[in-house]
Amino acid sequence: MKRTIQAEELLLFLLSVYGLYVLNAEWWIFLLLLLGPDVSMVGYLAGNKAGAVVYNIFHHRGLAVLIFLIGFIMKVWLVQVIGIILFGHSSMDRLFGYGLKYFSGFKDTHLGKIGSHKN
Repeated sequence: MKRTIQAEELLLFLLSVYGLYVLNAEWWIFLLLLLGPDVSMVGYLAGNKAGAVVYNIFHHRGLAVLIFLIGFIMKVWLVQVIGIILFGHSSMDRLFGYGLKYFSGFKDTHLGKIGSHKN
């Protein structure tokens, strides 16, 4: 099952790359902003619960789709690009096993425990 989920996430990531291509986004914008959502990890400085909430907001694909749709409806190119990048970043993270976080700690995700010591 793990390989099936990884294949799905890879295809969703490639979909986001295609979306940026369709929007004629410069590749440097994609590379620059692709890791941007990881800045949300700074929320963990305020504790596990706050960190999980902030991290999950920046990694929620439903929110990414909503942001894209707002940009699409309002015809705001940058908002569309931001939505696609958030979507692609979340898919890339999940491809590597980084899921949405639980309040118990950064390593506890909806995909299981992160790291080599998975208990």
